[in-house]
Amino acid sequence: MSNSSIIKSIEDAQLKAEVPQFNVGDTVKVYAKIKEGTRERTQIFEGTVLKKQGTGVRATFTVRKSSNGVGVDKTWPLHSPIVEKVEVIRMGKVRRAKLNYLRFRTGKKAKVKELVR
Repeated sequence: MSNSSIIKSIEDAQLKAEVPQFNVGDTVKVYAKIKEGTRERTQIFEGTVLKKQGTGVRATFTVRKSSNGVGVDKTWPLHSPIVEKVEVIRMGKVRRAKLNYLRFRTGKKAKVKELVR
């Protein structure tokens, strides 16, 4: 067996069975496990998905929210055991794969139109 096939088999074992379905521009709630000493709790991070990148076990997504007037970006691995679930609050209508321009907007300009289905 070659090194690449060994690595691929290890990565395939790390993949989640059920991957949450969401797109760039959606407003989501990310339920993340937080360890504090010996205790473990779930913390919710709600914001707009700026980008999704990578494939397989290396896939990541970035969520941005405004907290007390300060923009906060957080990037999570999609298949990480730290991410319990991703819940879609509303679907966004966007025409780009990466919404980096939202970082420089404030107020109503920083909103994404809702996709009505």
